[in-house]
Amino acid sequence: MSDDKNKNIDADLVRSLADILNDTDLTEIEVERGDLKIKVKREVTVAAAPIQYAAAPAPVAHAAAPVVAAPAAMPSDPATIVSRKGEEVKSPMVGTAYLQPSPEAPAFVKPGDKVKKGQTLLIVEAMKTMNPIQAPRDGVVSEILVGDAQPVEFGEALVLLEA
Repeated sequence: MSDDKNKNIDADLVRSLADILNDTDLTEIEVERGDLKIKVKREVTVAAAPIQYAAAPAPVAHAAAPVVAAPAAMPSDPATIVSRKGEEVKSPMVGTAYLQPSPEAPAFVKPGDKVKKGQTLLIVEAMKTMNPIQAPRDGVVSEILVGDAQPVEFGEALVLLEA
């Protein structure tokens, strides 16, 4: 009987925690009661979030002020994107781009490499989760638009692929 009672309490608690997540900007809640431990998470895929993130790089004066930061901001510059040739592989999330699986390993790809659909081009770390960014089709890597360990925005072009 105590198992049935705990199941009811768990379901109610989980629903309450889920409601809290929906009502706030939190993405994770963890609760412990004695031996009971419940963790509720949600993925941030809200349609409004990409608009906010995409608008952030707009102030050119801020991005151009530090001379070193200007090249890193170039992929977000609309004039630069228009002049590039090839299909842009964009970041599906906000995070940190890594060009190799570990610091001592070789890069996943480099300009000029032929890639197959589904091949990992790089990874984007978001909330301590490594997310492989895969080639959407067969092609040749014409340009890698981000640096290793560089913060990236939702929708930011990461790699250019040519046929």
